[in-house]
Amino acid sequence: MTGTIDARLKQLGIELPPGSAPAANYVPYVVTGKLVFIAGQISQKDGKPEFLGKLGREFGVAEGQQAARLCALSILSHLKTAAGGDLDKVVRCVRLGGFVNATPEFTDHPAVINGASDMIVEIFGDKGKHARAAVGTSSLPRGVAVEIDAIFELA
Repeated sequence: MTGTIDARLKQLGIELPPGSAPAANYVPYVVTGKLVFIAGQISQKDGKPEFLGKLGREFGVAEGQQAARLCALSILSHLKTAAGGDLDKVVRCVRLGGFVNATPEFTDHPAVINGASDMIVEIFGDKGKHARAAVGTSSLPRGVAVEIDAIFELA
């Protein structure tokens, strides 16, 4: 039934932002075969970077999860475009790759990336369950706290 995922987004009070333009020489997504590879999306709102700084210094896990949810919104926006405007074409989320700008002492990277993982599963149900990486890094583009890339399968 067309519109099931859009209805789910509405039910959850989630509005997808416009897809962000690439910051360098790449495209926001590539479709090859049935797979959609979505370039890393940073935590931003209204086109401006949000959550600037490091986990373990400026932010705790709860704020990191909010940053990860912003990344997931951008991912879903590009995914919708890649799917011709129909998120019901998503067969499953295959993988998320999460990068957390963190202090050396910070070790809760998986909990931060759960902000995105939980949202994907909340929206897509079992089709949203995915493989994942959650790694720490010393910096990210524009100083953001979180960046996430994704792979989805389309029908």
